[in-house]
Amino acid sequence: MPGMWFDSIDDAVTRLGGTGYLTDPATATSAFLAGRLEKPLLVEGPAGVGKTELAKAVAAATGAELVRLQCYEGLDEARALYEWNYSKQLLRIQAAREAGEGASWDETHDDIFAEEFLLSRPLLTAIRRDQPTVLLVDEVDKTDIEVEGLLLEVLSDFQVTIPELGTVTATRRPFVVLTSNASRELSEAVKRRCLYLYLDYPEADRELEIVRSRVPELDEKVARQLVELVGRLRELELKKAPSIAESVDWARTLVALEIGDLDDATVTATLGVVLKHQSDATRAVRELRLAAGTAARV
Repeated sequence: MPGMWFDSIDDAVTRLGGTGYLTDPATATSAFLAGRLEKPLLVEGPAGVGKTELAKAVAAATGAELVRLQCYEGLDEARALYEWNYSKQLLRIQAAREAGEGASWDETHDDIFAEEFLLSRPLLTAIRRDQPTVLLVDEVDKTDIEVEGLLLEVLSDFQVTIPELGTVTATRRPFVVLTSNASRELSEAVKRRCLYLYLDYPEADRELEIVRSRVPELDEKVARQLVELVGRLRELELKKAPSIAESVDWARTLVALEIGDLDDATVTATLGVVLKHQSDATRAVRELRLAAGTAARV
């Protein structure tokens, strides 16, 4: 029923914040509306800005179960929706023959295409649950475009059709979050069925707030230095810009090393926490004019 997720935008801010996920007005509004309107939420943006974490935070804030479909190239219906347990079906057929039951093929067919032989995958699992559920369809842009067709029935009517058993309709609609790194354009059919939210890297003040909340023991001066430097790194032409999670990891690293000042030597020695390609580390050392040295792989 509407309203079972968040009572208001302010409620979304408060409850998501209680899980450690700090929202901006657009994110809180989108989370509230996705629940109230019972529409899927498509969250797009660069890797590492908190798209997946938003779905996890919604589940944690509402006490819902998180069901995750991790998308990848080659994902098919059997891995996304359901498949039949062919080995178990074959054993049943063999057992029937050995018992000499002499059942007709129609009878055998009805027997082996029953509920006990069905292997439920994430989309069907989420549809069938009668408890609060958050369905995360993660990195949907990594799939082939044909896979989007599998999503349309779920996103439109919250139902799945199984030819042998009929149509399974959700008795309690899940809160659906689709994430995309925008590596390819999604179909208009999918977009029409979703609310849309774009998440970018946060402003410095917001990222500082996130770092403080996740690593409160980090020295205030070092926290500001870290956030400033991460912002400068994101301005470079890197293969992989630092994510928010990597900023937090860097903060924890500096606490572990008991760093009181983020000088060039420390930055160079710990770049491996935030930059995962040697070419990126080399570029950062050169373009930020850091002290000479080899960037460590921490």
